[in-house]
Amino acid sequence: MLDYLTAGIAFWMTLFGVQESFLEFRLGYLGRYWFLAISASLLLSFLLSAPIIITLIIKFAVDPFTFPGNVILCAIAAVIFGVILSLAQWLILRQSEMTPRVFALINTVIGILVYFLLVWLNEGSLEWSGNPIQGWKTVIIFLAGGAITGAATGKALDFYCERVEQRLIQLERDRVERETRERERIETERIEREKLEMKKLEMEIIERKRIERETALEEERKWYEEHGDDFDYEDEDNEE
Repeated sequence: MLDYLTAGIAFWMTLFGVQESFLEFRLGYLGRYWFLAISASLLLSFLLSAPIIITLIIKFAVDPFTFPGNVILCAIAAVIFGVILSLAQWLILRQSEMTPRVFALINTVIGILVYFLLVWLNEGSLEWSGNPIQGWKTVIIFLAGGAITGAATGKALDFYCERVEQRLIQLERDRVERETRERERIETERIEREKLEMKKLEMEIIERKRIERETALEEERKWYEEHGDDFDYEDEDNEE
């Protein structure tokens, strides 16, 4: 018969091992510490919860196989495992801007619920302290449960990160397009402004030449008037 400890090891190690294959791509080098960090947190959780559960069983005669003893012990173990597992995952996820930190809590809660569901369904095949070599059918169930849960949660996070990455890429593209349009607008305005300035300068040159010509004609008229020349200026103007 398979014992609870071996069933837990089979489930959790498979779950986080499968998750690592998905997370290593998204987390980079941090993904390589995922399995190690979770394994250490599982060991620490077991070391903290085991003395409490054993004390309750021995000194307070809490029956782990009947209600409400089983619920009390499972709740204590779930709280300790949940806090430490969530903390270990959060410490890794917080170093990546791509992954949501809330995944640490969601992943832990889903794992605990699936594990307790497997324990409840296979309670007749489990012992408090049994031979881990026996009960291979139960081992396969917990291994498959861990693999499926790890694949589902890992792929869900991978899909979420992919959508976030696509969103960020799209935002970057939109930013580049806006900057390009803004540069083109500024360049167009600059060209139009230069054209207007050039046209204004040409008009000023034409106006200045007109004024100079009129001034020259006026001075020429005054010269003829002052020198009393018999030259018929009006006839000359008519001929011109």
